[in-house]
Order: sequence, then structure tokens, then C-alpha cells
Amino acid sequence: MNQVSIRPANLNDLQILLEFEQGVIKAERPLDPFLAEGKLFYYNIPELISDENTQLLIATINNIPVASGYVRLEKSKVYHKNSTHGYIGFIFVKEKYRGKKISSLILADLKKWAKENNTNELRLDVYTNNTAAIKAYERFGFTKSLVNMRTEI
Repeated sequence: MNQVSIRPANLNDLQILLEFEQGVIKAERPLDPFLAEGKLFYYNIPELISDENTQLLIATINNIPVASGYVRLEKSKVYHKNSTHGYIGFIFVKEKYRGKKISSLILADLKKWAKENNTNELRLDVYTNNTAAIKAYERFGFTKSLVNMRTEI
């Protein structure tokens, strides 16, 4: 595999990021019966790119975008040890490039950016039945914390 480069996303990346977003939704649809039917959008991508409290990254190989991810600085609950945390989201790797630890490279850069912005904790949400993602996050050092439960009424 050729060298992976990681860089901040910009508005010129909007089209590929919209495609990545649909890839995330396609992967998550079978995991979540509560997702609405039809075309969905999770993210306001232009806002993620321009927000000073968010770092949205693109991984490229030979200048071709193959993966994404962001960290957003957020205020923690008043009862938490750290007053702020970095929330990780939009981790996506094109299918052809999965299993090559590209998401770990993105996570490492996001972690570095969060630390440079005086944040000592990262959080993320992952479906309990997304075992591949859970394993990747655990390899990076994440541990399970809470289980979010719901029921239809």
C-alpha cells in the first residue's frame, strides 16, 4: 500500500465527504432499526470544516481521499473530572482500504489536535453490534463506558 497522508478537510472535499457520509449511513442502517427510511444526513459538513472547535481530517493515498474522521471539543457535564472532552465522529474508511489501520492514523492525529487544544479525554459512540469498530477503538485505547438503551412504544 502506498503512503497514507492525513490533512485537514476543506470545502473542496465536500463532495467526497458527502459520499463518505452516505457510506457511514449504509454501514449503520443494518445495525439500527430506529434509523428513518430514505436518504439521511448525519453531519453539517461545511460547519465541521469551518468550526474552530472541530478538526475534520481526510486520509489520502496518492491524493485520493480514502477516509475521514473528526474531533469536536465539547463541554463535559459539571460532574465529570475533565471540564471538556473531544468527541470523535465521522470515522469512515472506504471498503477497499479497511483493515489497514487507516482509522488509527486518523485517530492519532485527532488525539494530537485535541491535546494541543487542552483536552485530556476523548469520547465516541459506537453501536454495540458493530464489533469490528469496537475492536478498532479498543486497540486504540478506548474502553466501554455506558450502554445507551431504548425501546419503541
